[in-house]
Amino acid sequence: MLRIERIPQPGCIAIKPIGRLEAELLPELKTQIDVEKERVVLEMDEVTLVDLDAVRFLIECERRGIQLRGCSGYIREWIAGERQSGRI
Repeated sequence: MLRIERIPQPGCIAIKPIGRLEAELLPELKTQIDVEKERVVLEMDEVTLVDLDAVRFLIECERRGIQLRGCSGYIREWIAGERQSGRI
């Protein structure tokens, strides 16, 4: 299950997914990101689990200039591994 909170901050909007970030839930998160006119930051400190599709989505978010704030170590390591593998 995933809950998504939107937190207005000076100069940006923070979007905070809470819970499991998995493939079937990514379209909703993508929609919330895409409708924003302001700079978006993803607050990742309450994401408890991700799958491969979510990791690839997060890599694409960073490519688009979206900051991942409070990302857990295991997610960061997985992102780094996917980038090094050249599969993305």
